[in-house]
Amino acid sequence: MHHRIYAIVVFMKKFILDFTVIENRHLHDLYSLLILSPSDGHLPEIMPGQFVQVAVDNSKTTFLRRPISVNYVDKELGHLWLLVRKAGDGTSALLQKSAGDTVNLVLPLGNYFLLPASDEKVLLTGGGVGVAPMLYWGKVLRDNGFEPEFLLGARSAMDVLELEEFKKIGTVHISTEDGSLGEKGLVTTNSVLERKWDRIYCCGPAPMMKAVARVATSMGAQCEVSLENMMACGLGACLCCVENTVKGNVCVCTEGPIFNINELTWQN
Repeated sequence: MHHRIYAIVVFMKKFILDFTVIENRHLHDLYSLLILSPSDGHLPEIMPGQFVQVAVDNSKTTFLRRPISVNYVDKELGHLWLLVRKAGDGTSALLQKSAGDTVNLVLPLGNYFLLPASDEKVLLTGGGVGVAPMLYWGKVLRDNGFEPEFLLGARSAMDVLELEEFKKIGTVHISTEDGSLGEKGLVTTNSVLERKWDRIYCCGPAPMMKAVARVATSMGAQCEVSLENMMACGLGACLCCVENTVKGNVCVCTEGPIFNINELTWQN
């Protein structure tokens, strides 16, 4: 029987909090890992798959918060990790943050991944910055007695993010388009998908997620995806992130970002 790990997400209290940058770890020209700590020492309960809305201060071209997936939660240290990809002025400003700087977050937002049945074999798949939510989810799965395996996709070896962190949690399989690490090709051609999986979790570019969803369907596996629709408010007010589902149009920021593929119209 599948169930949410804790209470239904709609009842989770949301906070607007200042966080202090503990470290800005530059992983790549386009990526940084921001390690944050709540300035008041209170880190709210955050579920795997949820996201935050980050305020971008002192930017003349950035007025809206930026949605960023929760990458990891270190409950012992009270740290929140955000994997930030440079995509525009807002994220560029975040990549320039230094230790001691303050960032303001709205959190926790959205729903979260479903905990599998105890006997299910699970594969966590991420492409590019889509690997972000899989790290925390893998840790939670391991803490709940599962043996998660990861399938990470990237253009080249230098684009594979947080590899050592993933290896601490479970077995890692890799696909790179140029073959510089792991198997050559797209994620969907990786030999690990020739094995039988009961449940596949996926986050990445939409074409990748749709391809993984087709593979999951063909083997009879359940599949949950984390959508990355453009979001402005994160609270369901602006209707910027609407996604068509079998039940009609819904806001990804409130009804998602996690969806079972059976809820989406991808297979119609």
